[in-house]
Amino acid sequence: MRNSRRPSDRTLRNGEYMQISLNFILESIIFGVGLAMDAFSVSMANGLQDPGMSRKRMLGIAGTFAFFQFLMPMIGWACVHTIAERFEAFQKLVPWIAFVLLVFIGGKMLVEGLREPEAVPEEIRLSHGELFVQGIATSIDALSVGFTIASYSPAAAAAASGLIGVTTLVICIAGVRIGRFFGMRLAGRASVLGGVILIVIGCRILFGGGL
Repeated sequence: MRNSRRPSDRTLRNGEYMQISLNFILESIIFGVGLAMDAFSVSMANGLQDPGMSRKRMLGIAGTFAFFQFLMPMIGWACVHTIAERFEAFQKLVPWIAFVLLVFIGGKMLVEGLREPEAVPEEIRLSHGELFVQGIATSIDALSVGFTIASYSPAAAAAASGLIGVTTLVICIAGVRIGRFFGMRLAGRASVLGGVILIVIGCRILFGGGL
């Protein structure tokens, strides 16, 4: 009788484990979709600015955003477990930091797009430094996810952050592709629209409190 009960108990436990794992994956993907919206818009702006970019460049842009979206929740998780009080105070500065960074890059793109046609280079390419700044600006609000996943083990927190990063990668690739599509049709004024998009995102984060 004892042996006949064990398989059913084991099956139940396995069934519960599978359900929990599925919920974990779905919740992490939902987090990723929500957090990636700003990165998606910025990726689209980058595609508008450089519609002729190569696939390698496109993957580099999306990969940068994905990396920071993975990194920030992990930093937040670590801060919650070490300097929670100071981290919570720092959170108030997050919208301002994102605002300043995005308005700076967006303003630069806007100025370049408004120059006379002969003064504008044929190809306006995003520098590695600018991409780095964009990655920080669009992912810094993901630090707050550290509070949400504070109860996770280190491995679970890394897995959740990894899923957020992968989700961001896919969404940002789509954003760059959309930007490239419209950038080819807007010619020299695509950079103007891209700059406006970045400035609007920065204002939304500051005055709307982020995500």
